[in-house]
Amino acid sequence: MMQIADVLSSDMEGKDVEIRGWVHRERGSNRLKFIVLRDSSGHVQCVFSRDDFEEKWDEIDHLQVETSMIIKGTARKDSRAPTGYEVKVKEYTIVGKSENFPITKDQSIEFLADNRHLWLRSTKMTAILKIRSTVFGAIHEYFRSEGFYEYQSPIFQAVQCEGGSELFQVDYFGRKDVFLAQTWQLYAEPAIFALEKIYTIAPSFRAERSKTSRHLTEYWHAEMEVAWADFESIQNYGESCIKHILRRVLEKNSAELKVLGRDASKLEPAVNKPFVRMTYTDALRILKDKCGMEIEWGKDLRTIEEEKLSTLYDVPIICTRYPKKVKAFYMMEDPQNKDVVLGCDFLAPEGYGEIIGGSQREHDISKIKERLVEQGEDPSQYEFYLDTRRYGSVPHGGFGLGVERVVRWICGLDTIKDAIPFPRTIERYKP
Repeated sequence: MMQIADVLSSDMEGKDVEIRGWVHRERGSNRLKFIVLRDSSGHVQCVFSRDDFEEKWDEIDHLQVETSMIIKGTARKDSRAPTGYEVKVKEYTIVGKSENFPITKDQSIEFLADNRHLWLRSTKMTAILKIRSTVFGAIHEYFRSEGFYEYQSPIFQAVQCEGGSELFQVDYFGRKDVFLAQTWQLYAEPAIFALEKIYTIAPSFRAERSKTSRHLTEYWHAEMEVAWADFESIQNYGESCIKHILRRVLEKNSAELKVLGRDASKLEPAVNKPFVRMTYTDALRILKDKCGMEIEWGKDLRTIEEEKLSTLYDVPIICTRYPKKVKAFYMMEDPQNKDVVLGCDFLAPEGYGEIIGGSQREHDISKIKERLVEQGEDPSQYEFYLDTRRYGSVPHGGFGLGVERVVRWICGLDTIKDAIPFPRTIERYKP
């Protein structure tokens, strides 16, 4: 048994092959039946002649899309075939029948979402999922090559990190003060005092009532935390990680990018050129001068402003030193300017917006307590976290990368919902 991709080679010309897969398309006449069989590796046309299958012709003539089959035959080159090769069928076995497969052309986005479990079989979704797999593999590869240990934190958490309005509350054996994780961070920081360099890829949950093309309530988060790090090194890790991901996708997924109609040359500058680095204050000035958008200093950049800014460059922007009042309590105050923090957002080009958020962490325990109180939190609920500052604290920092946001940018997708197999949003929790 071989994969279809193995058949699409001049080395197989005239040789007997055995393949298995699903009917992708079918057409025919009274004498010949053509089916395009697909598996995870590709597509190939298979030709049935009535002269060879007279007794089974009625069954062959009624083969429908998504029927699963095993086919034996002879491989041959034919420029008229969709992929340039075809299989002249000698034997076949129907493994699983399919009748009236509901996914056809020109169906609504809502219908495809309701039938996501079947839409995953589409050429588009298959290409996206292959690229997504490459992205996950590249993240693991990058951090391990940099000497990071993989580390996991709990999904059930009793403290918040990114804002109370975005928490999913869980009934935890009658307790109401337990939430799904927004991030691993508060439980990751304690581990750097043992392992120093750690990373994870795990689901995160945010109860944002957003219907934009770039928000999910459940998404995959690649996060890192590293001891002895300053602000610049955190940015450098983020840039290097993104470049590594892009290199792997460009090496492994050119065929999938072509299927998606994605111009790979638009990704190449981010591999070959340094990312643009600017401060929040710089960003406001550029938005005013080049885009006619005037934003009051101290307000966080909205999605529309991030997207507009990112269209001005062909590489990601690393925007730094945001106002302290709009950022999380754990971000370190800039020693040179107490009004801003040593935090950064990476904005993908072409208007795709934020893909990474990171910072150097505040190591002054009194400032952390002060910020918690300012944000309406009870510092006593964070004693385990504050202990990391009481006993041998060191400069450290980290970032979180939204995997689906990176996949969306790389694939050139209109919506983040297509960057994950089963998207979860404010309006959808099934299938």
